[in-house]
Amino acid sequence: MSYQRTQNFNNRRQQNWSRNQNTVAFVSAIKLGPVTHTVLIALMITILGLIYLTQATRATGYDYATQKIDNQIAELNTQKSDLQIENARLTALETVKNSSVATTMTAPASTEYAQ
Repeated sequence: MSYQRTQNFNNRRQQNWSRNQNTVAFVSAIKLGPVTHTVLIALMITILGLIYLTQATRATGYDYATQKIDNQIAELNTQKSDLQIENARLTALETVKNSSVATTMTAPASTEYAQ
């Protein structure tokens, strides 16, 4: 059994084409000039800049939101500590008034002050 090469195979070998490579090259019918290329590149740079700016402002927006929430947390913590102090003061007076020592005390007959 002998193997003979076809003309198609020989041509491909001679043109340095190997397997899984395109043998057809696409040529566009539209030709763009240097001014058009410059305008397209400027447009792409502008679009990329706008995308960057939207991402940067989104991060800044999150920063403002977190700062606002942090301020609210700090304000609520101060209110909480103020309410805890007031609660301690009010409950202390009530416990003193209702204690067994305070109920057994009597009012003095006369009061004298030093001058």
